[in-house]
Amino acid sequence: MATTAAQTRWRNRNRFSKKQLNVMARLETHQALEDIASAFALRGKAEAVTFSCFVLRWLMQQQDLNEEARRLLALLTESYHNDRDIYAP
Repeated sequence: MATTAAQTRWRNRNRFSKKQLNVMARLETHQALEDIASAFALRGKAEAVTFSCFVLRWLMQQQDLNEEARRLLALLTESYHNDRDIYAP
């Protein structure tokens, strides 16, 4: 855990471009983020979260243009909602 002074410095340095996100999640989610980071040569779990958001945003943008993207997004959405309790913190 970072010291209070280090956190304050980070917030001051990045106040216009970044916002700290601390999330409680199951160990499985943390492991999945590590796996994503490893599989796509990312720099850790934080970048894996960013990459995952990027991929989901891309699918959302493509759904109007691409039937396969629409199908995948619907499938992922339904699957998540069916198993939501498994992934909840």
